[in-house]
Amino acid sequence: QVKLVESGGGLVQPGGSLRLSCAASGISISQYTMAWFRQAPGKERESVVFTSSTNVATYADSVKGRFTISRDNANNAVYLQMNTLKPEDTAVYYCYADRGIWTQYWGQGTQVTVTS
Repeated sequence: QVKLVESGGGLVQPGGSLRLSCAASGISISQYTMAWFRQAPGKERESVVFTSSTNVATYADSVKGRFTISRDNANNAVYLQMNTLKPEDTAVYYCYADRGIWTQYWGQGTQVTVTS
């Protein structure tokens, strides 16, 4: 059974930082494109960043320079370091694994709230 379990969300003030983690089981993330998505209340889910199996990262313009994705293939985990957080970053953040059209997995999400 494949599981992606996110952690690290929480409440933070504007300008603060959080580090999200995604622990994968049942798959080897080294063979997957890994990504973080987010969904704010009343909005569609949007991609934040993708990292290919060759570790090439593609960021949404809204987070470039503030967020950094990293992967630890040995520990089967992906991380999202989020700095200089803004209220508009408030959302549920989801971990995503993709190995083609028939092989995609989602985590359950972790809430990030940025407010003063």
